[in-house]
Amino acid sequence: MNYQDRIVRDRAICGGETVLRGTRVTLRTVLASLAEGATVDQILADFPTLTTDDVRAAIAFAAASAAEDLPTPEVPRLP
Repeated sequence: MNYQDRIVRDRAICGGETVLRGTRVTLRTVLASLAEGATVDQILADFPTLTTDDVRAAIAFAAASAAEDLPTPEVPRLP
């Protein structure tokens, strides 16, 4: 999933917050909904301008961000 095709930031849209392209739905809103336990179908019902691929892009963005921001734990070595 190439999230970069679906996630944009524009000062003229939602004060420059990161949104899903072609919508005014913020990335933060989608991720918060997922964190609260909403299903993809529930998010799509709440935000009809989104597609399944938009929600997947939000998840892919979060995964890529976590991979960049979190230190890689050291793997114990066997003697």
